[in-house]
Amino acid sequence: MKFFHSIRWRLQLWHGLLLVLVLVGFGFTAWQLHRATQLQRVDQDLERRVAVIVGAMRLGDATPDRPPPNQPPQDQPPQDQPQERPPPDRPPPDRPPPNQPPQERPPQERSPQDQPRERQAPATPAPHTTEVRLSARDENLFEGDSGSGFYYVAWRPEGREISRSASAPPEVPWPERRQEPAAARSRGNLREYARFIDTGECIIVGRDIRDEVAAIRRFGWILGSAGGLVFLLALGGGWVVSTRALHPLAEIGGAAAKIADGDLSQRIATDDTRSELGVLIRVLNDTFARLQASFARQAQFTADASHELRTPISVVLTQTQGALARERPAAEYRDSLAACQRAAQRMRRLTESLLVLARLDSGEATASHVSCDLNHIARDAIDLLRPLAAQQNVSLDAELTPTPCTGNGEQLGQVVTNLVSNAITYNRPGGSVRVKVSAESNVAVLIVTDTGQGIAPQDLPHIFERFYRADPARVSVAGCSGLGLAITHAIVAAHSGTLEVASEPGHGSTFTVRLPYAPAVQTSLS
Repeated sequence: MKFFHSIRWRLQLWHGLLLVLVLVGFGFTAWQLHRATQLQRVDQDLERRVAVIVGAMRLGDATPDRPPPNQPPQDQPPQDQPQERPPPDRPPPDRPPPNQPPQERPPQERSPQDQPRERQAPATPAPHTTEVRLSARDENLFEGDSGSGFYYVAWRPEGREISRSASAPPEVPWPERRQEPAAARSRGNLREYARFIDTGECIIVGRDIRDEVAAIRRFGWILGSAGGLVFLLALGGGWVVSTRALHPLAEIGGAAAKIADGDLSQRIATDDTRSELGVLIRVLNDTFARLQASFARQAQFTADASHELRTPISVVLTQTQGALARERPAAEYRDSLAACQRAAQRMRRLTESLLVLARLDSGEATASHVSCDLNHIARDAIDLLRPLAAQQNVSLDAELTPTPCTGNGEQLGQVVTNLVSNAITYNRPGGSVRVKVSAESNVAVLIVTDTGQGIAPQDLPHIFERFYRADPARVSVAGCSGLGLAITHAIVAAHSGTLEVASEPGHGSTFTVRLPYAPAVQTSLS
């Protein structure tokens, strides 16, 4: 079904399942504890009455042939009365005079103790006639009609009933003899407590527990009703919470759909920025902003590239059309061809710059990084640009120290060439350019300083943008395309470095490049 594919319904199903398990487990445990408490209280009352019955049975063990416990037989004198002794001047009648052999008494005059042991007949045991004798106060514990209140039933060891209370049910089964002498059992609405005493008799005391059973059932219904109410309230609260929590997902989907249709200005509105979805929304908004900026730069780049290419193409078309319109002298043809050549060279430089930027954007140029020395790279670039500095009447000074780094030597050489050539081109006559290479805090540093015209503050944030010109008229004269600093910035970023600029109009500019340091290369270069 469709709702199984919904995250909200899945959350609700898991939430409901967990609630059912927790509520059922808690309710069953609480009901069992309540039931055990009720039965334990009943069992304690039954156990106290069993003790009363046991005491009454032990007091009722006396028979004519078997005296009660702790009472001596009738033919023996009590322990606390002294026996009469014969006078010391005459011997006892049973003992013969001294120095005379004892005379045998007739058999009929002999006492049982005087009879020979082998001729004594064994005494017959007295019949077991256990009785239950309850006092008037104890009988009040078992008053009531049959089937209500407390009752008791007592049996002899052979299973014959000794006594029962008037309130006892007509049929009370003999309890099963277990290892423990006492045990409780339930029979319908009756609760009984059975005990076997040492002499083998068994006593059962019970009572009707309809009220307790009804109370336990009422407690179970209360638990079930409360659990159902809690379940419904929890499900409703979970639905509200999940709806509010997943609402930003709908906003994200709507914004993404509008962006896919071409509206890159869409953003996801949210007030919660600290939750997981809030963090996701913030990241998506940043991504959408970068995407919009990237598309804007791409559109601007396309427009600028078209504009840059349109001028040399127009020159070529104009010169060729003029040359083909009519016959001209050879000198005019040479001038037309020279103009076409300059336009073609400008287009070549532009296309090469665009190709470099395309490779840097794709990450293709970062795969060939090796160990190199920025000192050697800067020296080669400075030697290449000294004729240009002499032509512009600009002095070129260098302070170079061995500085190992990791990168593409050809691209890093292009960075140095672009920065130094710009410093020479935009310098004043008689000015100077200073190049310094050093290692600072495990960072390879390249600093290019000039004494030129400087950069206006409003132009500083844009000088690394593609096709940006602070002075379009002068740049056109110089024959630059406006991509040199953009390429330099892209190469430095591809090498995980930074490019910074500080400038003051009329006093020159300073460009600082910082690249990752590679100390392992120093030993191989020294």
